[in-house]
Amino acid sequence: MIKNILLALIALIVLGGGAYLLMNNNGETVTPADDQMTDDMSDEDVVSDDEMSDDEDETTEREPQEVIGTSVNGTDIVAHHFGTGEEEVLFIGGIHSAFAPNTVAVAEELVDALADGTITVPEDLTVTVITDLNPDATGEPNTRASRLNANGVDLNRNFDCDWEAEGVWRSAAVSGGDAAFSEPEAAAVRDYVDTHTIAAAVVYYAAGGGVYVSNCGGGLNATVATLTNTYADAAGYSANEEFDAYAISGDMTNWLAKENVPAISVLLSNYTDAEWEENRAGIEAVLTALAE
Repeated sequence: MIKNILLALIALIVLGGGAYLLMNNNGETVTPADDQMTDDMSDEDVVSDDEMSDDEDETTEREPQEVIGTSVNGTDIVAHHFGTGEEEVLFIGGIHSAFAPNTVAVAEELVDALADGTITVPEDLTVTVITDLNPDATGEPNTRASRLNANGVDLNRNFDCDWEAEGVWRSAAVSGGDAAFSEPEAAAVRDYVDTHTIAAAVVYYAAGGGVYVSNCGGGLNATVATLTNTYADAAGYSANEEFDAYAISGDMTNWLAKENVPAISVLLSNYTDAEWEENRAGIEAVLTALAE
């Protein structure tokens, strides 16, 4: 009898302790403290709010510099990007870099002016500058050899508009390459244009102090005419509807016209002076016109 009473008391004590624990839990879920990790979670799995914001920003920003290809000798061909607008304006220097080093210099001046805010990119535009398309070129300015890349090809005879294996510069023969875009420098421009929507392009040459329209067997594009006159008027250069000093094959700006990109050729007055103030005025006028 006493044994049964003791067993009953022990049972009551056990049941009472369980009830006490249940009442004090209040139905709350126990979670790890802030500085604890569960077994299946590591520091790498935790993404902060700042990191999430950075990832979202990356979808709308481009790197300020982009390697778009390499030269025959393996030198990077770099594009510099400024602005975030949907309309992209492309500037190219140095297609004949040793022949006319001022065409590299004016493009480098443009990069500096965009970087320090001297020239402001309109909100709806992006400006891309390729400062030196032909970094392998060597020789003295205004000589035939200094126009050529490391394969001995004149890059401005290597584009797909009236391309010929043997082109002409003044009265001399120059190589246009084995085929259109046979040269890696020209192919880099082709591939960039093919993968971007270019609203307009400005390409620097020498010499002549004039701005020339582009055309590849079609009629004169109204936008090209406007850009030619706008740049020429602001820079104090002549505006020209065609280059007729001699026949040109494989020209870059004419190929751009074939690709429906309004393009102009700016021929600096000589082979060494960047004529920056004149060209700054021309560039700003063109950007303003394209933003309107």
